[in-house]
Amino acid sequence: MQQKPLELILARNFLTSLSTPAFLVDGSGALVFYNEAAGALLGISFEESGRLDAEEWARRFSPFGEDGALTPIEERAMTKALRRGRPAHGSFQIRSARGDEHEIEASALPIVTEGGQEGAMIFFWSRANSEHPGG
Repeated sequence: MQQKPLELILARNFLTSLSTPAFLVDGSGALVFYNEAAGALLGISFEESGRLDAEEWARRFSPFGEDGALTPIEERAMTKALRRGRPAHGSFQIRSARGDEHEIEASALPIVTEGGQEGAMIFFWSRANSEHPGG
């Protein structure tokens, strides 16, 4: 098994301590961690879901627009941050593992190292309750 880059390990440690829902993805867009606050919103803990490739976690949590259509992967904040190496922001809806729908805003920050880009951190907020991150 290949060792994860130090930057992803440190990012995971940082996200663990936050009450703001957050994801950590690697350079390929695979979901390698999400914190407890994100798990509460998604209806499933990271320990239950484990690592998910980009297509699987997009399918499982079904990000979609106001028109009900699935948000194309190229239009997601995470994809923009990974491909451009710059912060990105977006608004969309997700469906939790329990079937609940949440309107969210997401900000993605790339993790860029001397050796290149290692992944991104994505923070998100429920629009239903903007006073408390995550809902």
